[in-house]
Amino acid sequence: MYLESLKLENFRKYKNLKVNFTKGLNLLVGENDSGKTAIVDAIKYVLGTQSYDFIRPQYEDFHLDNNGVRSTKFRITCIFRDLKPQEAAHFLDWIGMDDNGEYYLKVWLEANRNDNRVFYEIRAGIDDEGTQLSSMAKDYLRSVYLKPLRDAENELSPKKGSRLSQILSSRDEFIDKENHTLKKIFEEANIKIKEYFKEKEGKIISDDINKYLSDFSLNTNRLNSEFQVSESSLKSILEKLSLKIGESIPGLGSHNILYIAVEMLLLKKDYTGLKLVLVEEIEAHIHPQLQMKLIKEIQKIAKDYEIQFILTSHSPNLASKVELENLILCKNNDVFPMGSKYTQLLEGDYKFLERFLDVTKANLFFANGVMLVEGNSENILIPTLASLIGRDLTDYGVSIVNVGGVAFLRYSRIFLRNDDKNIDIPVAVVTDVDVKPDEDGNYKNKSEKKIEKKRKKYSKDNVKAFITPYWTLEYTLALSGLSEIFYQAVYICDKTRNDDYKYDESDIKEYIKQANEIYKKWKEEKTNKEIAYEIYKKTIISKRISKVAVAQVFAKLLIDNSESVKDIILKDEYLIYLIDAIKYVTSGSNDSNNR
Repeated sequence: MYLESLKLENFRKYKNLKVNFTKGLNLLVGENDSGKTAIVDAIKYVLGTQSYDFIRPQYEDFHLDNNGVRSTKFRITCIFRDLKPQEAAHFLDWIGMDDNGEYYLKVWLEANRNDNRVFYEIRAGIDDEGTQLSSMAKDYLRSVYLKPLRDAENELSPKKGSRLSQILSSRDEFIDKENHTLKKIFEEANIKIKEYFKEKEGKIISDDINKYLSDFSLNTNRLNSEFQVSESSLKSILEKLSLKIGESIPGLGSHNILYIAVEMLLLKKDYTGLKLVLVEEIEAHIHPQLQMKLIKEIQKIAKDYEIQFILTSHSPNLASKVELENLILCKNNDVFPMGSKYTQLLEGDYKFLERFLDVTKANLFFANGVMLVEGNSENILIPTLASLIGRDLTDYGVSIVNVGGVAFLRYSRIFLRNDDKNIDIPVAVVTDVDVKPDEDGNYKNKSEKKIEKKRKKYSKDNVKAFITPYWTLEYTLALSGLSEIFYQAVYICDKTRNDDYKYDESDIKEYIKQANEIYKKWKEEKTNKEIAYEIYKKTIISKRISKVAVAQVFAKLLIDNSESVKDIILKDEYLIYLIDAIKYVTSGSNDSNNR
């Protein structure tokens, strides 16, 4: 059996929410306060935990609307599917059967409040009334839960009621509480301990204590003591056990991995109850490479042992390694499963993204806005332009995703839905028109038709295309009011390309002076379009100068001339497509009607 869906009504930030889960791994991703913890807590409220944590609804769990009015009732409903006969046997009084003849179980928690006092009950059944679940039935629904700020070392240390002792005690290997081998080992150890304190150095300590004890006692009631190990029940023995890694002192990450491994003991056994693991911030204390290894193994465990995992994460490392079918994006008080029936991604897109969705690109799942660009030049220049016009992309939570070509639809369709939902994240596709002019800068085939064709191809709903008015990014920059500074960058890279684009700062002034002299001469002899062709085709392309190196140097020159270039950037007709793209992803609206 597995948790197929969760419905929240008036619970915390959610007025009405339904979350669909997959059988195996489910990774909830999203920025802080996006509702991931609310979903996990809701499940815990209904099911409880294997560690018997004391959890109950609170006043703050009731939904607070935009007018400051707090609801007086909330309801959490869990639907379980795929119950095997031996699992269904635990819930015969509450189980239902759908039109396909398959068992399902509906369990819900309904909470009411009277001022600050909260009352709740958990019921189950096929109708809206249901009946209360028995304590035995509830036990078969308990989940394994790992806290976000878990103290793994403490949980695996010896103490009364330790988590380690709870887990071991639940295993079949410890079912015989009276005649277990550990008890016999402990009894033998107890005998040897008693013998130690009756002989040699142990006897000296024991005799000293008993002498003081005798002196402190009344003549009518002389007290005497003996050393022994306290209680020898299996429970007390297990509470004295600790678990550690090797002889060294491991860090928090290693303890965390060990703790997760121990929790798996609860579910890898032959168990006819719900096999559900809830883990908040699975990446806690674990370095990126180990995060990827961990999530890979969890996906395998989920399939091999039919265990359902519902995890939360802020880690792009994990998001990049989890199959999209298992990813659920939490955003704008809603959830967006990334499975094939929910998005407009094609089957080939899923296979493509499995191969090429790396950590950098996975940042798009945590962004307030996304820019999809062709290559590294845009990746370098656009953040600089945004910063210069007062729209720093980092401040606005915008991620730039370099698709390494023009496979924009592979990524943009992530944000386009088949389930009538709107993710409402502005996505800008920034691309070249790729229509080459002649040396005079004239077009045999007008670029307007190509621009309109690309805009129609890439723009849909919250995804909008922003296209160079001419040829490429570099050619457009060479046409713009930044042309002279752009040529300075090209000239510097031309002079240093044979030295792997390395240069001394002392040479920059001389290079810029030489570039300006050449540019001044061009201005006297050529049109702006001819100059742009000279810079891009005859210099960058013909001399095979690295576009990335040019972008890097150009970005630095723009920053050095920040005061003089800001107005040019904002008003230049050739740069307006870039400025519109930046404004769109940082404000959610296109100030220039997507020209």
